[in-house]
Amino acid sequence: MKKYELMALPYADNALEPVISKETIGFHHGKHLLAYVNNLNGLLEGSPLADLTLEEIVVEAGRLRAGELAPGMGGILNYAGQVLNHELYFGQFAAPKDDNQPTGKLAEAIVRDFGSFEAFKEEFQKKGATLFGSGWVWLSATPTPQSEEQLPSGRCAIGKLVITQETNAANPVLRGLKPLLTFDVWEHAYYLDFQNRRPDHLAALWQIINWEVVESRLFK
Repeated sequence: MKKYELMALPYADNALEPVISKETIGFHHGKHLLAYVNNLNGLLEGSPLADLTLEEIVVEAGRLRAGELAPGMGGILNYAGQVLNHELYFGQFAAPKDDNQPTGKLAEAIVRDFGSFEAFKEEFQKKGATLFGSGWVWLSATPTPQSEEQLPSGRCAIGKLVITQETNAANPVLRGLKPLLTFDVWEHAYYLDFQNRRPDHLAALWQIINWEVVESRLFK
């Protein structure tokens, strides 16, 4: 059986300050995510899903739970979903940078589907701020390229970009989408640094997005 391990951060634990503090990284990555990984490994013992990739586990567990085809899939779906969500979340950051914006194909697709980067940011933050309870706000791409809507450069076609709210441990792969960017709105992601000021936390996160990583997910 494959054993999942806690992902290594691609930056120092204080590299995202002041947006995300070293203390928050310690709790969020070192304790919350570690617990999700350990619980997932325990649930996968003896499971027919044990040798699948993380994304495959989420999709298959979601299918089986929806059809009530196998017992115990809810727990596997929740923990696998949280491990996948957090790996995408922590993997998309870099040290803070002023005027941090996407470039290239991703930037073109954002303008195509939202009108401007500022309009996209406004909608994304609103979806994150208004999600009731715990969950995630995501930017994802539809899997089928829009051949009739080529990007201005003509270099390639990219599926339509969409913003979704996902509650608790859900991930856009359950909708057949390709996840690109996410903001975690569980309180443990921001409470040490921003207390109950979720909108302020969301607004600050743009400084630490590694847009090269986000764009690379379009083509995986």
